[in-house]
Amino acid sequence: MTHDVYTLPPDLPVPEDDGAADHLLGTMLPQLTLDSSQGQVSLRELGSELLVLYIYPRTGRPDRRTPAGWDAIPGARGCTPESCGFRDHAGELGELGALVAGLSAQTLDDQLEFAERNLIAYPIIADPDLRLGKALRLPTFEFEGVTLYKRITLFVQACAIAKVFYPVFPPDKAADEVIAWLEARA
Repeated sequence: MTHDVYTLPPDLPVPEDDGAADHLLGTMLPQLTLDSSQGQVSLRELGSELLVLYIYPRTGRPDRRTPAGWDAIPGARGCTPESCGFRDHAGELGELGALVAGLSAQTLDDQLEFAERNLIAYPIIADPDLRLGKALRLPTFEFEGVTLYKRITLFVQACAIAKVFYPVFPPDKAADEVIAWLEARA
């Protein structure tokens, strides 16, 4: 049985800004090295110039059903469309001077499968121990006994968070929102 992880249902609940990201602006990325679809990556090295780091709860797989109740959580559904949007706009973001990376609390095996299946050419970072979340006090939520990241996009310049997109909705338009913001800065 397949499940369409690439299309968003029309009635997704909209997440509200709960203030959980208000402290992030100006914060330095921590000295963390994490596993990714492209080997180990240093967050500080990735963010040394311009970086768009989009953080998401977890991607779905076409061969697995979406868990009951997932679509009812504001901001939970849409990780695959969000990632595909950044994939499709990575060249444009590069022309604007920004690297792109995605990160979730999923395991490296999950990230490798996802990046390969979706032809993601930038790092998809595995943070199953929530090391970045603990260092930056990123917003999270619990689902089926697992702590997951809430969807957030960080624009990092010279290792400092220069812009926070939170909450992110709709997720499939996140890359468009970042590009519009970058173009307005130029």
